[in-house]
Amino acid sequence: MVANVKQTRLILAGLLLGILMSAMDNTIVATAMGTIVADLGGLDKFVWVTSAYMVAVMAGMPIFGKLSDMYGRKRFYVFGLIVFLFGSALCGLAQSIVQLSLFRAIQGIGGGALMPIAFTIVFDIFPPEKRGRMTGLLGSVFGTSSVLGPLLGAYLTEYISWHWIFYVNLPIGIVSLFLILRHYKESGQTSKQRIDWWGAVTLVVAVVCLMFALELGGKQFAWDSGAIIGLFGGFAVFFIGFLIAETKAAEPIISFWMFRRRLFASSQALAFLYGATFVILTVYIPIFVQAVYGGSATNAGFILTPMMLGSVAGSAVGGVFTNRTSFRNLMIVSVFAYAIGMGLLALLTPDTARSLLTLYMIIAGFGVGFSFSLLPTASIHNLEMRHRGSANSTNSFFRSLGMTLGITVFGTIQSKLFASKLQASLGGTEGQGPGSGLVNLGDPRELFTPEKRAQIPSAMLDQIVDAMSGSITYMFLLALIPIALSVVAVFLMGNERVTVKKPGGENPGSAGSRG
Repeated sequence: MVANVKQTRLILAGLLLGILMSAMDNTIVATAMGTIVADLGGLDKFVWVTSAYMVAVMAGMPIFGKLSDMYGRKRFYVFGLIVFLFGSALCGLAQSIVQLSLFRAIQGIGGGALMPIAFTIVFDIFPPEKRGRMTGLLGSVFGTSSVLGPLLGAYLTEYISWHWIFYVNLPIGIVSLFLILRHYKESGQTSKQRIDWWGAVTLVVAVVCLMFALELGGKQFAWDSGAIIGLFGGFAVFFIGFLIAETKAAEPIISFWMFRRRLFASSQALAFLYGATFVILTVYIPIFVQAVYGGSATNAGFILTPMMLGSVAGSAVGGVFTNRTSFRNLMIVSVFAYAIGMGLLALLTPDTARSLLTLYMIIAGFGVGFSFSLLPTASIHNLEMRHRGSANSTNSFFRSLGMTLGITVFGTIQSKLFASKLQASLGGTEGQGPGSGLVNLGDPRELFTPEKRAQIPSAMLDQIVDAMSGSITYMFLLALIPIALSVVAVFLMGNERVTVKKPGGENPGSAGSRG
C-alpha cells in the first residue's frame, strides 16, 4: 500500500519514465537504422534488428502479465527494467548486425514486462476516482513517445553516435528503477498458482512464426515461398495448440472467460484496430512531408508534433471524463474524431497547405488519444486484482499485434502502388526504363534527401512526387475500413462506466480496487 501522496507521485514518475523508455525504443531505432547498417554492415539481415525486439515483446506481454498476477507486480517490473537496461547496454556495444539482433531480443524480453505492468500498477495504487486522470497521463506519454523517438533518434545519430540511441536508456531506466525500488510497496495480495507452461511455449512459438512471416514476407522471401508458407503454417499449428492448452489449464495465460465480457472483448478489438491504423500515420506522414513537401528528415520528424499534442489532449480528456460517462460515449467521440482526421488526411495532395496538414493531424491525434487512456481502463473494469495484470497485458498485446499487422499490410500496399504509379508515369520499372539509376523504390527516404532531389529533372520529380503522394493518401483512405469496424466495436461496448466509491458505501464498479 502506498504510504502518502509524495510516494505515490514518485512511483508514478518512475512508471512514466519506464513507459517512455520502452515505448519509444522501436521508433528511435528505426530512425537510425540506415546509419547502423552503414557502420555494421549486414544489409541482408537488418530486418532482424526490429523483428527480434518485437517478437520478444509480444511473446512476453501476456506471460509477464499473468506472472505479475500470480507473484506480484514489483518483482516483474523490476526484472523487466533490469533486463531492458542490460540489453540496451549490450546493443550499444554491438559489433555486428547479428550481435545487435540478439541483444535486441534481450531488450525485448524486458520490454514485454514494462508497459502492461506499469499500467496495472497504476490501477492497483490509485482509487477509481483518480485512475482516469492517471491513465490519461500514462497514455499521453505513450503517444508522446511515437513522436519523440524519431526526433531523438535523428538527433543522436546525426550529432553524437548511433550507439547513444541505446545508451540514452540507461540514465532514464536507472532513475525509474530507483524510484520503484525505493517507494513502491506492494500489499502482498498475490495468488500463487501453477504456471501454464504449455500455454507459454505454444504462444511464444506461434508469435515467433507469425512475426517472422510478416517481417520477412515480401522482403527476404516471396509471400508464396516455402519459407513464408511454412512460417504461417507453423503459426496456425501452434496457435491451435495454444487454444487447446488454454482450455485445459487451471490458470491460463490468457483467460478466455474474459472475452465473454462485452466490454473486455470490444476493448481488445479496438486496441488492435487503433494500433493497425495509428502506426501508419506515425510512419508515413513524415515520409509524405519529406517526399512531397521536400522537407529534411529532421523536419519530417517535427511535423508529427501537432499529432502528438492532439493525442495528449485526447488522452487527457478521455481520462478526466472516465468517471462522468460510459466508456462507449467517450469512444464514440474518439472514433468519429479519428475517422474525420484520417478522412481529411486521405485528401492530401502536393498542393495542400502545411497549415491544413497540421490541422488534420491534430484532429486524428485527438481521436486516437482517447484509446491510450480508456482502453486499458476498460480492459480491467470490474476485474479483481488477481486478473488485472493478465487483462492489461492482453490489451497491450493486441495493440502491438495491430501495429505489426498494420505496418506490414498497409506498407505492402503503399510500396506496390507507388511502384505501379511510377511505372505508369515514367514508363519503366525499377532497374530499367527512364527512371533507372535515380529512383530507389525500396527507400523513399533515401530518394528524397536534398542531394538526390537536386539530381532529378523537375518534370520527372513532379511525377515521382505525385506517385508518392497518391500511394500514401490511398493508404490513409483504406485505413477508414478498420476505423469503420472500430465504430461497430464501440457500439458493442455497452453502457458500463467507472463508478466511484461513495463515503461509507461500497464501490460496485471496481471490485478489488485497491492493491
